[in-house]
Amino acid sequence: MSKSRRLARIFSKDKKTLTLALDGYYFTNQTQGIDKTIAQMPELVENGLDAVLVTPGMAKKHAYAFADVGMLIRADMSSSLLDPSVPDTIYVASVEDALKLGADGVINMTFPGADNEASSHNIARELARDSETWNTVFMCETLPFGYPVTNEESNQAPYIAAGARVGTELGADIIKTRFSGKPEDSEIVESANAPVVALGGPKTENIIDYFAFVRHCMDVGASGVAVGRNIIQNPNPAAVVAALNQIIHHEATAEEANKVYNDYSS
Repeated sequence: MSKSRRLARIFSKDKKTLTLALDGYYFTNQTQGIDKTIAQMPELVENGLDAVLVTPGMAKKHAYAFADVGMLIRADMSSSLLDPSVPDTIYVASVEDALKLGADGVINMTFPGADNEASSHNIARELARDSETWNTVFMCETLPFGYPVTNEESNQAPYIAAGARVGTELGADIIKTRFSGKPEDSEIVESANAPVVALGGPKTENIIDYFAFVRHCMDVGASGVAVGRNIIQNPNPAAVVAALNQIIHHEATAEEANKVYNDYSS
């Protein structure tokens, strides 16, 4: 299978993607809602979900659930699961492992500016090289200074942009990274020189605030979002997907998306 065909399973015809991040079991014990959301996959796909990020275990156990969406396998995991800072990562799944599970590609994290920058880049480069060999998609999640936002620079567009470009130079087909929510985020997309998928962001109490953040990401040039907690920890994941689909694929405003969400939930 060609890489372009696999990319077409991640992105819709408009070159945008609504991706669901279900890979939290590799990084935290705060995984409420993941299994419940997997059970609702047919409804999520019907409402516009394009792709999923999953662990190898999920891909093996829930093969039928993910049959109708693009799928990327998480190739790295935290070296200390109960440490929310994710102090380091280890390489746990190869491109060949992902192919055996029917995936379209792989994803890993890199940490430009952090103490473990070199080891995370080494994992990324190996995945990129093998992805070229097998015509698979490689998404690189570039997080300056580490997994969480821990200093002012880690959430500023110039630093995020520099990290994004490193991911592309390492060989990534897609960049996943955080957006600051400020107009300068356009620098991230411009610098990356590859499709940029916005990291889902922190869990918000008011869903319309999250819709406004996603609208901002799309307005500054993102090619979509990869959302975890704001879908899986919502009482109605399908309603969130339906609303985000309107923003990402139909240019809806945050207010229009909020109406879709409320109508679906009522």
